[in-house]
Amino acid sequence: MLIYSMGVSVDGFISDREGKFGWSVPSEEQFRFHVEQIRELGGLLCGRRLYETMLPWETDPSMRGTELWAEFADVWSGIPKVVFSRTLDRVEGNARLARAPLAEEAAAALAATDLDVEVGGADLAAQAVVQGLVDELRMFRHPIVVGGGTPFLPPVTEDVRLDLIDTRTFGSRVVYERYRRAPESSD
Repeated sequence: MLIYSMGVSVDGFISDREGKFGWSVPSEEQFRFHVEQIRELGGLLCGRRLYETMLPWETDPSMRGTELWAEFADVWSGIPKVVFSRTLDRVEGNARLARAPLAEEAAAALAATDLDVEVGGADLAAQAVVQGLVDELRMFRHPIVVGGGTPFLPPVTEDVRLDLIDTRTFGSRVVYERYRRAPESSD
């Protein structure tokens, strides 16, 4: 399955009008949950900004300052990543630059593992949603209204029916919502 997972404001944004997302920093309970979710991935398709934001988890020893951080760094480093960028000519860590269009790279990543693959980065994930590639949406809805910024979901030209398959409320009052694309109806 191809999964898109992000922290999101109540009004549907992953960053605010200034591009900031400090309000979405996970609590320790939520961070542990993230570690378990990352453990279940066999690959990641990501945009340049997400790749650069997360690269220190593979390259910076200071990111291993706690047992939990070290555990996340180990799990994150083990995931093969495909980076989509028009500006980078090389990548570090367990990553390679995309050589094919998104749909082809997604199919190849899914074929290379028995596990789920995640797509991340607002622009890349929006393309995957528009192309109908995303099988599952996972939102960590934070109790804040930011009034604008980068939307979690792009505009679509047709309804995308979803089934709610899981919810959880963390002690921080962040609500996890997990949706799977509903089967096509035959009516």
